Amino acid sequence: MTAILSRAPAQQDNPNGLPTRRLGRTNEQVSILCLGGWHIGKAAQEDRREAVRIMHAALDEGITFFDNCWEYHDGLSEEVMGEALASGSRRHKVFLMTKNCERDYEGSRRHLEDSLRRLQTDHIDLWQFHEILYDNDPDWIFEQGGLKYALEAQAAGKVRYIGFTGHKDPRIHSRMLHKPYDWATVQMPLNLMDAHYRSFQKDVLPDCLEQDVGVIAMKSLGGGKIVSDTKFTPRECRSYALTLPVSTLAVGVTSMQELEQDVGIARNFQPLSEEAMRELEARAEPEAGDGRHELFKSTQGHDGPHHRLQHGFALD
Repeated sequence: MTAILSRAPAQQDNPNGLPTRRLGRTNEQVSILCLGGWHIGKAAQEDRREAVRIMHAALDEGITFFDNCWEYHDGLSEEVMGEALASGSRRHKVFLMTKNCERDYEGSRRHLEDSLRRLQTDHIDLWQFHEILYDNDPDWIFEQGGLKYALEAQAAGKVRYIGFTGHKDPRIHSRMLHKPYDWATVQMPLNLMDAHYRSFQKDVLPDCLEQDVGVIAMKSLGGGKIVSDTKFTPRECRSYALTLPVSTLAVGVTSMQELEQDVGIARNFQPLSEEAMRELEARAEPEAGDGRHELFKSTQGHDGPHHRLQHGFALD
């Protein structure tokens, strides 16, 4: 673990916003927080105008990396984010990422065209293959033409960088990283419990560092369970994830209060000491090993409906 921490990325202070870090081989500088699109869609279901206000405030606070996905809330997340970024010509201020849920050529084309229309933009800065969860997903993307279309879209200027996401099994991430393509980014769960159970930190992060792949951390609160079911605080959880050698941390925000909390943690952020990291891991170890706080690794409860159907599983 010490070797990983000693290679944490350099961080640039930003007096007018949040610190930034280099996004792997892209050489883009991105804010250390990335605004999660799923939660924005959830906020929009309650109050669309409030969701737009949250996004505008996030950008004003220095969160310049925005996350989304084709399937989030049946497209609502992309639609409301497109509305927010079109207002006041904010699109050019944001490094915009969304995700493709298909594996084949034609499906990938449709998903990108849908995303461009909903997000009201002519290009996506980062387009990621979403939820690489099942053992055959890596093969499908190559065999069915998904990557072929992504590369054509990149050549046409519709996509700048290509990556992938997943939350299930470090082995599957490793398979993707050793496929014959140099991924720009990888999104993965990194949290206090992960070090002790099916660990992306131990089994995937070193490969990303070696290959200079930009790491987007997610699920630092374990989908909320780490905070709700333990005595760990949001600050401890966010700080732990941000101290790892990641480029940015995707955070779910559904209210102005949650936004203020996360911005307060990230502004002027300084990595924790190795002693502090070891103390947090030691506290987590007694109940981390059985995965009770990371059910997205061992159940289908967090798998998107599109991907369950894609693999022939019934929806609950």
